[in-house]
Amino acid sequence: MEAAEHLPGPSGSEPESTATRSSPASAQSDRTPPPRSGVPILDLAREYEEVGELLATATREVFSRQNFILGAQTVEFERVAALRCGVSHAVGCASGTDALWLALTACRIGAGDAVVTTPFSFFASVSSILRAGARPILADIEPETFNLDPEAVRRGLNSAGKGGARAILAVDLYGQTADWDRLHAIRQEYSAGGPAGSSMVLIEDAAQAFGARWDGRPAGSLADVSAFSFYPTKNLGAAGDAGMVTTSSEEVAERLRMLRTHGMRKRYYHDELGACSRMDTLQAAVLLAKLRFLDEWNRRRRVLASNYGSLLERAGIAERGPYPERGVVPPKVHPKAEHIFHQYVIRVRRRDELKEFLKSQEVSSEIYYPLPLHLQQALSGLGYGRGAFPESERAAREVLALPMFPQLTPAEQETVVAAVQRFLG
Repeated sequence: MEAAEHLPGPSGSEPESTATRSSPASAQSDRTPPPRSGVPILDLAREYEEVGELLATATREVFSRQNFILGAQTVEFERVAALRCGVSHAVGCASGTDALWLALTACRIGAGDAVVTTPFSFFASVSSILRAGARPILADIEPETFNLDPEAVRRGLNSAGKGGARAILAVDLYGQTADWDRLHAIRQEYSAGGPAGSSMVLIEDAAQAFGARWDGRPAGSLADVSAFSFYPTKNLGAAGDAGMVTTSSEEVAERLRMLRTHGMRKRYYHDELGACSRMDTLQAAVLLAKLRFLDEWNRRRRVLASNYGSLLERAGIAERGPYPERGVVPPKVHPKAEHIFHQYVIRVRRRDELKEFLKSQEVSSEIYYPLPLHLQQALSGLGYGRGAFPESERAAREVLALPMFPQLTPAEQETVVAAVQRFLG
């Protein structure tokens, strides 16, 4: 990530630099975790071993001030997050799903507007478009990064007709940013004028990518407006639901703050329909405490990902891809991207059988995502059928996330890869 800024001490003490601070993360990084059965895909208890005392101190301070909604810690987290993301404004909200809806609505995307997005993502990427009153147009993914294929985006824009598409919503999937160079170029082709320099809006779904970068620029600054989730399983996770929207537009930021508080600019005077989507101060306090460790945790994720790659190569089961044959295809990192490996996702044939085998070996795994959005029953009204997006459908049959979290040990990784090797024979 960018050079570390100063963060407040855990109990209101003098700020400490993340670059020089001797933290529980560094003090305990070599500690052998207690014996556990099997290899979990995620173990938040180990994270708590590192930062639990700081979290307790941070949350006690919130209780002592009794300011539970949009309190001082929320304001400070927004300030620090904006610095980290390289933008002028960060606006905390209640969840990552709300963050997407707020981003769309603050950019005045609504009824009659079309938004191009991916069918290979979590449900909220599309449901938020529908919630805003707009119409999703889906575009297929690239087989190597699983992110939106810019050429497919161009075809989606053409299908919307002239002036039909108002936005492109691209997901930074698994912790790797989309190809924002090509998406900006496409936006320029299809747009002119508008509040952000273009009538077409670029929206970044960075829910899985806090700390990721594209060509040196941090996620959260790559589009006109970006949405984050701090669901507890994210690489920066709260102790419940929380989200954030980032932008450098004063106009958009002002609308975001209005919309998250029932459409109020002045208390009890409602300018338009908004939502109750404020960030709890307790969640902001947790996020502030964890944020000072995020650079180190993301670094560990990259080290673990590199080690997985080496282990798969040594086991003789790694393949170049993009599609698997007899082995597994490790994640592909775009040369311009700095991946933070929120998930470590391989491609493999007989994926469901492998998942069951790993379970029998006490190795956890997960499928993100087993059914593309265009085939979800709740979205059947979009009018897409099976075969509409072959890359997304194939990925849904082949992707498997292996255990990945900063406290995962090399020995556990060896156990995972050995189990995969045994399955492949």
